[in-house]
Amino acid sequence: MASSRAAKSLPLQVAAICYRRRGSVIEFLLVNTNGGNKWTFPKGSTDPRLSHSQAAEREAAEEAGAIGTIEPRHFHLYLHSKGVFWQTGGVQEFVVKAFLMEIHQMRRPDESNRKPTWVSAVEAKRRLAKGREVKYYRELEAVIDRALERIQYHTELWGSYPARGPRPAKDPITATFWP
Repeated sequence: MASSRAAKSLPLQVAAICYRRRGSVIEFLLVNTNGGNKWTFPKGSTDPRLSHSQAAEREAAEEAGAIGTIEPRHFHLYLHSKGVFWQTGGVQEFVVKAFLMEIHQMRRPDESNRKPTWVSAVEAKRRLAKGREVKYYRELEAVIDRALERIQYHTELWGSYPARGPRPAKDPITATFWP
């Protein structure tokens, strides 16, 4: 996890760690980066008019078309980088607050280049590692591990329960709904 010193000195972003349950399997929702050559979680900058969890929820809707229930408190901090050292501006690091968000429905994302994709935890780690320095990949790997621990903890504590009342007979996220 990012140190508190780093958290105070680096710019802040927020991420929605979107997941769904498929029987006993947890799947994570990843999106392409703006350049399209890497995978990431929906994330972006904070907004003074929104809480950090609300800003992360907004990013999930904009980048992935994901609608669900987000936890009000972050469960993890991680380091993220943007840019490459050989281009103007170089590499910039950010501290990212990660918020768990259980997805109940999908719609068309506002950002059509993002290609939201559901993958297993193992596949998420594989995709997140591709094209990244080990330091940043390890940060993302820790996000997946912590998310799985937290989801498991919630399941053991409360059982598998619907966050907003009973689920319809047909699971709304088995297929993507486009307006």
